[in-house]
Amino acid sequence: MRAQFVLSEIGVGLRRNLTMTFAVVVSVALSLALFGGALLMREQVSTMKDFWYDKVNVSIFLCNKNDAKDMPKCAKGAVTKEQKDQIKVDLEKMDAVETVHFETVDEAYKHYQEQFGDSPMAGNITPDQMQESFRVKLDDPQKYKVVATAFAGRDGVQSVQDQRSILDQLFELMNGMNAVAVYVMILMLVIALILIVNTVRVSAFSRRRETGIMRLVGASGFYIQAPFIMEAAVAGLIGGVLACAMLLGGRYFLIDGGLALQEKLNLINFIGWDAVLTKLPLVLAIGLLMPAIAALFALRKYLKV
Repeated sequence: MRAQFVLSEIGVGLRRNLTMTFAVVVSVALSLALFGGALLMREQVSTMKDFWYDKVNVSIFLCNKNDAKDMPKCAKGAVTKEQKDQIKVDLEKMDAVETVHFETVDEAYKHYQEQFGDSPMAGNITPDQMQESFRVKLDDPQKYKVVATAFAGRDGVQSVQDQRSILDQLFELMNGMNAVAVYVMILMLVIALILIVNTVRVSAFSRRRETGIMRLVGASGFYIQAPFIMEAAVAGLIGGVLACAMLLGGRYFLIDGGLALQEKLNLINFIGWDAVLTKLPLVLAIGLLMPAIAALFALRKYLKV
């Protein structure tokens, strides 16, 4: 009988404040969708770092005959065979180095044509303008400075470049986007909490006579508060379900269908469905508990008779 009464009161409360309940559902859904999206974005960045950092190389570009005029580091002329052999020997001795690949001028020109063959400037580039280089794979990309310090000022070396620095700019951009999503999520959560508290207050005020009578006949505080708390929890749970639907739909639209980024950007290792599914229970739990706890604190004052 008590359970039936509580359930009936939940239905009455939700119908009585339908507009505010709808606002609570929408704000909770959006804030939790942003919360889940921020978690997934962070995991995507981590996945991409693991995937790409394992593939980046340190490139040691060697001086060619054309660099002597423009590059102070190559003032002594093009790199000699003895210098190349010594650089290779020193690289292979280093504990931080996993593999060493020497790229010839012809290989560098071929790779340039593959990447920039459609560029208007590609026709003005000749093989003798390209540079020989050592492509060095490290066992730990964080050890780039060890190689840079050892070879940056050596005769015959034009420059030492870390490919990871290019990726870092991309990851900084993605982390910035993630931070913006977190800030918007916090704002939406605050709005949702304010709406929940106001909805509970309005509901409690509209039923103050009934709650006063229940208090006078000896009903416990929890029994009186339960319908209001569950109203907020139900609205939050509906918002959580909508947020889960948005996360699932967003992942499908962006990666598998619609934009189909998985096919268009097949060099990127996107997060799988398992990453999304593991976040859904957390989103639902927050959607259920956050409004209930907010309602509990709001009722401590407004149900005193």
